[in-house]
Amino acid sequence: MSDPVAHQGPAASDTASAAGNVEYRVAHLHDRLAAEELGELGVRAEIRAGAIVITGTVPSAQCRETLLRVAHEELAGLTVHTDVLVAETTGPDHAEEL
Repeated sequence: MSDPVAHQGPAASDTASAAGNVEYRVAHLHDRLAAEELGELGVRAEIRAGAIVITGTVPSAQCRETLLRVAHEELAGLTVHTDVLVAETTGPDHAEEL
């Protein structure tokens, strides 16, 4: 019985290795977001169509900037799309009409 990876050549092996590396880097980003200064669990990073898509909501603009910095550090060299919103936490400036 032959090993199918051995017959695919180096290009197929490199592609599989690169995909595994991207998954590892995304998992490491999740770990950093949960464990470091952000403690941010409401943000998702997924691999879609060869790019990393980061989505979610954070409590402040400072958190968003920190998130983007950490993502840039972890995912340098990859295509990254972000859709991270800042939650509005200030009180209303006028009374609500009912």
